[in-house]
Amino acid sequence: MKIPHFRAAKGKELTLGIAVAVLFCTSPGLISLANAQTFGSSYTSTAPKDCRVSSVGNGIDDSTIRVCPGKAGLKVMVSEGDLRETVSVGRNRAAAAREPAAQGWFGPFNSTTTTVEWRAFKPFAIIQRWHLADNSDQDKDGRPIAKPLLAVTRLPPGAVCHVAYVDVKANPDANELARRAADENAHDFKCGKDEVKVIGAGGRAVELAQRR
Repeated sequence: MKIPHFRAAKGKELTLGIAVAVLFCTSPGLISLANAQTFGSSYTSTAPKDCRVSSVGNGIDDSTIRVCPGKAGLKVMVSEGDLRETVSVGRNRAAAAREPAAQGWFGPFNSTTTTVEWRAFKPFAIIQRWHLADNSDQDKDGRPIAKPLLAVTRLPPGAVCHVAYVDVKANPDANELARRAADENAHDFKCGKDEVKVIGAGGRAVELAQRR
C-alpha cells in the first residue's frame, strides 16, 4: 500500500504523525505487512575437511560419521553407510544420533552436497540438497543417474526430522520454495505424526524420496 505524502503546517506536524500512526494500526493490510517476518539464510559446510570424521564397523563394511559445526551451537551429524546418508542435528553427536532424522534413510543410494543452509539467525530449519540414484535411468556406462532433491529439516526445540521435499528438476524456483516451506511449516511440524509435505510440482526425485 502506498502511503500518501502530506504537507503539514508547522503547528500540525504532531497531529499528522498521530494520524499516520492510526492509519498503520487500523489498516489490516499494513498490520500484516508490519507483522510479516523475513528470515535470512546462512551457510555451513559438511565437507570432511571441516568436520570431525570417524569410522564405525568391522573394518570391512565400515561406515563413517562426520560431526560438523553448525549455527547457534548446533552440530550437524552426517552418517554414511551402504552408499546412503542420513543428516541429523543436535547440541552434540549423541543428541543428534537420538533424533528421528538420524534414522531417516532414503531407499535409493544417495548422497548430500556439503552445503547446509540455515534459516534465520536463531535457526529453526535447515535445507540441504540430496542426490538420489535412479536405477531406472542410467547413463551409457550403466550407472544410475542421480536426481536432485531439496529436503527441509526442522530443528530443536522439538524433534529433528524432514518437513518438506522439493524436486529440483521439476521446479525452477526450487530454492525459494524450500525456504518458504521451512518458514511456513517447520515450527509447527510434528515429527512422527505429520506427513512430509511435497512442495511445488512433483517429479522423479520426490518419487524416489518416498520409497523406503
